Amino acid sequence: MKILGQFKMNAQLASRERSHFFFRSDISSSPSSSSSLKLDDYGNLFDEGKVKTRLLSMWNNVKYGMKLKTNFSKESPVWLLGKCYHKKVESPCSDSTELGTDVVAFQSQTDIANSDEEGFEGFKADFMSRLWLTYRREFPVLNGSTFSSDCGWGCMVRSGQMLLAEALIRHFLNRGWRWNPEQQPTTKQSYIENVNHRKIIKWFGDKPSRNSPLSIHSLVQLGESMGKKAGDWYGPGFVAHLLKKAVNLASKDNYEFDSLHVYVAQDCAIYVRDVLEQCSPKKDGNWKSLILLIPVRLGAEKFNPIYAPCVTALLSIEQCIGIIGGRPKHSLYFIGYQDDKLIHLDPHYCQEMVDVWAADFPLSSFHCRSPRKMHLSKMDPSCCIGFYCSTEEDFLNLIENVQTLVIPPGQGGHAEYPMFIFCDGYQKDAELPPIRQLPPDVEYPVEGQDSEYVDDEEFEIL
Repeated sequence: MKILGQFKMNAQLASRERSHFFFRSDISSSPSSSSSLKLDDYGNLFDEGKVKTRLLSMWNNVKYGMKLKTNFSKESPVWLLGKCYHKKVESPCSDSTELGTDVVAFQSQTDIANSDEEGFEGFKADFMSRLWLTYRREFPVLNGSTFSSDCGWGCMVRSGQMLLAEALIRHFLNRGWRWNPEQQPTTKQSYIENVNHRKIIKWFGDKPSRNSPLSIHSLVQLGESMGKKAGDWYGPGFVAHLLKKAVNLASKDNYEFDSLHVYVAQDCAIYVRDVLEQCSPKKDGNWKSLILLIPVRLGAEKFNPIYAPCVTALLSIEQCIGIIGGRPKHSLYFIGYQDDKLIHLDPHYCQEMVDVWAADFPLSSFHCRSPRKMHLSKMDPSCCIGFYCSTEEDFLNLIENVQTLVIPPGQGGHAEYPMFIFCDGYQKDAELPPIRQLPPDVEYPVEGQDSEYVDDEEFEIL
């Protein structure tokens, strides 16, 4: 009843917005007047597009913005992008079942011990430091459209932005960086971190600007050349190629992107010689930090449970920057897990646009304080896995460590169906196609979205 009452109140506010009188002299100056200005029952003009956006935004915020709590057990470790948090463990344990995955064998004992000592408070600080990029409203109209919000269709693009933002945080701030909203920069190092933190957010600012090369405006414009436009829904594989184009384009205007290279796997195969050559160009020989994006399909219509241990194992290694996918018709950004539930950031909460070019713009809407979880079995089979390798050694270690993790455990010939493979050579020289063909992406339309939401309680430890 409380939720219904909130929605009715929001609907009344939108009704008032709808009946707001527009002077006829203002019609010509409205960019959307030719298509969305209409008369209401009282003869007043209203902007139908803005009303629809506001109503959809309100519905999303009632549906996804409720104060929820997610249950976390202190009996089980929590993994977040390669970090393990567990209050109960006092020393690293060689029993892989207790720590949730055999990936512990690839972690240094020092790393695990430090994470354990931080405990659950360390997990919360780590989670809150990830960038949260969501639907926004009232931003400048997207080129060639009447959209001033991506509410209802841009969730996969926002998930892709978060994946890329994590790679940029690793690159410019490092994995150990933490955002503390209560603490002001007091040292030279903390000041530099604050500048870089804000700089990364500015690159994703919701406006058509060369200074925001990773904005929703830039990505949608790039998508048009690939057959998509504003209002269409994007699959994870499509978004991976979109991010690659955006970073390449950004490097033409901003030297800071020169030290980055995005490689998108084709047909679930990574050609090692191609990566080494592209990340170490002959002209200078310096390694470009690698953002490796691997679109995969883990089942036909539904997620195949044989890949569940593979997904959690990948989220446990230090080079992983997360997985974009979600549940059917609902994109999410997966960044960790506890037991058989995935921890994620949800882009569906619609917020007001923030002018990131204003001095000391507020940061709170770019960080989420409420972790949410979803059962692994509800994961959509179409997704894209991301890794960040700062050095060539990181990349070679990734190849070595991942080989066994991407093969489903057990008997029955599952070794023939790895999630993806590394090929020692160049793609141009491949005579045969890779082991697995990549099926088309599953789209994420707004119609018929899954109304069931998991773990509808507030954040607490059991």
